[in-house]
Amino acid sequence: MVSQSYTVAFEGVEARLVEVQCALSEGMPGFAVVGLPDKAVSEARERVRAALGALGIALPMQKITVNLSPADLPKEGSHFDLPIALALLGAIGVVPRDRIEALVAVGELSLDGRLLPVAGALPAAMAAAAQDKGLICPKGSGAEAAWVGAAEVTAPETLCGAIDHLSGRLPLEPARPGLVRDAPHPRDLRDVKGQERAKRALEIAAAGRHHLMMIGTPGSGKSMLAARLPSILPEMRPEEMLETSMIQSLSGLLAEGGISRTRPFREPHHTASMAAMIGGGRGARPGEVSLAHNGVLFMDEFPEFPRAVLETLRQPIETGEVVVSRANAHTRYPCRFLLIAAANPCKCGYLGDAERACARAPGCGDDYLGRISGPLMDRFDLRIEVPPVRYADLDLPASGDRSAEVAARVAEARERQAQRFADHPAIRVNAEAEGQLLEDIATPDAQGRDLLARMAEQVGLSARGYHRVLRVARTIADLDHAEHVRHPHIAEALSYRLSAVAG
Repeated sequence: MVSQSYTVAFEGVEARLVEVQCALSEGMPGFAVVGLPDKAVSEARERVRAALGALGIALPMQKITVNLSPADLPKEGSHFDLPIALALLGAIGVVPRDRIEALVAVGELSLDGRLLPVAGALPAAMAAAAQDKGLICPKGSGAEAAWVGAAEVTAPETLCGAIDHLSGRLPLEPARPGLVRDAPHPRDLRDVKGQERAKRALEIAAAGRHHLMMIGTPGSGKSMLAARLPSILPEMRPEEMLETSMIQSLSGLLAEGGISRTRPFREPHHTASMAAMIGGGRGARPGEVSLAHNGVLFMDEFPEFPRAVLETLRQPIETGEVVVSRANAHTRYPCRFLLIAAANPCKCGYLGDAERACARAPGCGDDYLGRISGPLMDRFDLRIEVPPVRYADLDLPASGDRSAEVAARVAEARERQAQRFADHPAIRVNAEAEGQLLEDIATPDAQGRDLLARMAEQVGLSARGYHRVLRVARTIADLDHAEHVRHPHIAEALSYRLSAVAG
């Protein structure tokens, strides 16, 4: 007697369909799970046995074999509990097999038969929709999975509720999507007094998703500026919301099944390991670079991060994806993020202050910032110095535009880019344009071209640096409502590229 149900195994943000086969045969009574299960999946047999016992359902005095097909695909996670239980219930005739086979199931079982929420319900629902199946999952995961409207989601609270629904005794209503959460922005850009050049750089960075490096003495306002960047970023588009929510779902970060239009803002500590930053560990989970997808990755005390961690950022910055390589698998995660880095000019932080700098100045500054390699520094489109604010300036009234005003300009610039790249679905912002497309949209006027050629010759701009200047200039032109890139746009873009912190 063989019964089967369906579930998924996760490979990055993709969910691969897994067939759960349950066979009853003569022989010594036992319960075996095969098909490359990890420890959590192997232990499912004890949770299933206890949960069925709590419902008064005894296991048959036969040999029970559960096979997870394809057998060579690693199976990880507690979400295999529910599909194993359903396949077994189908094999012993408690639940109609055709009803089980029409669903993809995910869920963890408690010993008393309750269904506990699991990570990854959203990509599981997408996999179910792709197979023209419904999804059955715990009640705590139903609101999250229901965002995929193409798959009907059933979310019972207990295994008994799942049995009653599948047998037709007590049908459940389909789950409804959770609320769209919009995080408030209590921090306003106008709170930062002075630092007008830094505010301008933040606006350009937000408009074109250009990576920004800020270097300044302790207390000059670098972290304060970065913390206000989310207040000027535009809301995520529907496709961006789905991409970001799938990564958050795999990491168990979707609270109460609600997704958000607000772009993620991640700020890992400088003691973070490579697996925490890039991804890896048990199950090759997404790292900070992927959790910041479509949002901001703020790395304070940038030179204090381990050198190996910093160097691994180079490829994700360029490609917009990261590959977590293991002996038996290569897992890909998207990671299009806006990198904001902040650093002191030296170890003591007061390189430019003759009275407060340490005895090793100025050599300590070269040693400290030398921890950031040239190729990595070359990937920052904008580089600015954040000077200390004078005490007298702190008593002055707030100046500059409010976050709402800056956000409106950023949103307009992003909308221009969306229209410009409408025929290029892989490109969303100016920072992603390259090749002939970049030449077509950012060719400067004659004066701008002469200035760019002259400065490239004088300072030895790399090919990457040349193209990054063009991208920044295109964004500045968008903020200026200009159809073409002109000399002032090139000059401003060069000023951020060739600042004193350029290295």
